[in-house]
Amino acid sequence: MLTEFTLLAVMVPTMVDMGGNLGAILSSRLSTRFHLGTTSLDPRDRVLVANIAAILALAVSVFTALAVGAYLVGLVIGAALTLPELLVISLVSGISVAVIAVVCSLLATYLSYRVGVDPDDTTIPIVTNVVDVFGMVIFVSVSAAVVDV
Repeated sequence: MLTEFTLLAVMVPTMVDMGGNLGAILSSRLSTRFHLGTTSLDPRDRVLVANIAAILALAVSVFTALAVGAYLVGLVIGAALTLPELLVISLVSGISVAVIAVVCSLLATYLSYRVGVDPDDTTIPIVTNVVDVFGMVIFVSVSAAVVDV
């Protein structure tokens, strides 16, 4: 059982870091578009939808790679978690974190801009902190459900 938790602990830094990075990427792009006056928070805004889709696609690829990397580490240390288990943990947690990052980025950027505060100064710290906290809670919850602790 200890090796399973060790393997999950190996995944934590990447899980938390990438969740925050995804939010920071989107926040930065949204902030730039707000400054340029080229964005609207309209679901028909094709560029906005494309940015969100790109973040979600990046999340799928990164968190799949995380699961495969963790599986390879598990082979070396003799962990009992299978690749399908690691994929479920990584993808469910990662996609959930990415969705939270998208929502938080949209809200933080819009509210900062609306209040008159420069979104470049506020959004990334807000988004990364919120995503870090929720990311850990989600990762631990999904891991506990999959490992059946």
